Amino acid sequence: MSTTEIYSPGLEGVIAGETAISTVAEGLSYRGYPVAELVEHATYDEVAHLLLHGELPNQRQLTDFHKRVAVARRLPDPLHELFKALPKWTPPMDALRTAVSILAHYDQDTPDLSPDANLRKAERLLAQIPVAVADHARISNGLQPVAARPDLSHAANFLYMLRGTEPTPIETRVMDVSLILYAEHEFNASTFTARVVCSTESDLHSCIVAAIGALKGRLHGGANEKVMELLQAAGAPETAEKWIRDALVRKEKIMGFGHRIYKTGDVRAGILTSFTQQMAKVAGTQKWEETAEIIERVLAEEKNLYPNLDWPAGRLYHAMGLETPIYTPIFVMARVAGWSAHVLEQQQHNRLIRPRGRYTGPARRPVKPLAER
Repeated sequence: MSTTEIYSPGLEGVIAGETAISTVAEGLSYRGYPVAELVEHATYDEVAHLLLHGELPNQRQLTDFHKRVAVARRLPDPLHELFKALPKWTPPMDALRTAVSILAHYDQDTPDLSPDANLRKAERLLAQIPVAVADHARISNGLQPVAARPDLSHAANFLYMLRGTEPTPIETRVMDVSLILYAEHEFNASTFTARVVCSTESDLHSCIVAAIGALKGRLHGGANEKVMELLQAAGAPETAEKWIRDALVRKEKIMGFGHRIYKTGDVRAGILTSFTQQMAKVAGTQKWEETAEIIERVLAEEKNLYPNLDWPAGRLYHAMGLETPIYTPIFVMARVAGWSAHVLEQQQHNRLIRPRGRYTGPARRPVKPLAER
């Protein structure tokens, strides 16, 4: 390899492309809007419009967007039959990955790679993925799917389809905030995966299926499902400090902490923590908030490690009474807007993504005939 070539394991620090969708510089922002201001002044529905269409909608645009998404909130009957046929132990992320692939067969725009067709498909997937998560969860528990309601927001509709009852205003609000914060995050592993697949001129559904596969990994999206497992192992506020110090001695990996980009704390975690604490008061799960605070303090003091978004998200979903295996599928529900926006952007200025590898194998050598080996 030439001395002018640079090797960066994990592509750390490498600028692999240009994007106008989001940046983590000076705190996370989506298309120029600080994420904290979006949480304060917008809903996930508005943020999804911003990511896909480039601007926050006015009232007419938002109403039209709601109508298009509402019409698409349904699944083909064969997909419901597939959910019933899947083994009971099928993880929700695996079922969701399969569902998106199946949905491609029922979307007549699938082979059309034009920007307009991709935008239509993106809006449909935005609508269909929460339905798939909720319906699979209900079918897995022996329950019938619940049809979406056109009068409910994206966050409220998901909880309604999942439970069969309308969520409370605080449940809707905290779910909405979590979706906004999970919606987009520059060139993360799953987003980059989607862009790589798009760069080959594959279809949008293939890009999203690949992204789901990347997000499933425990080093990317699966961390929120490990949060309560960690807190329950810590036991309670009284035992948390000893537990976390012992865990550090054992060199255990603490899920929900640290980030490739954020070295002094994830702005999203700070925002969601206050909403998680509000939900914990309602649910009576303050014990876990107190335990979490002790673990945060020790990790900051001893390892200079700070929470990422998964840390408060896992506690929030637990306080809402949601089953742990759907935590990462909720991440997918939110991030599909960001993934789709990146696919649309990659398509506009496409160049096949094909990096080099540094060869570490044997030097060039002759091939011996079979009899001489």
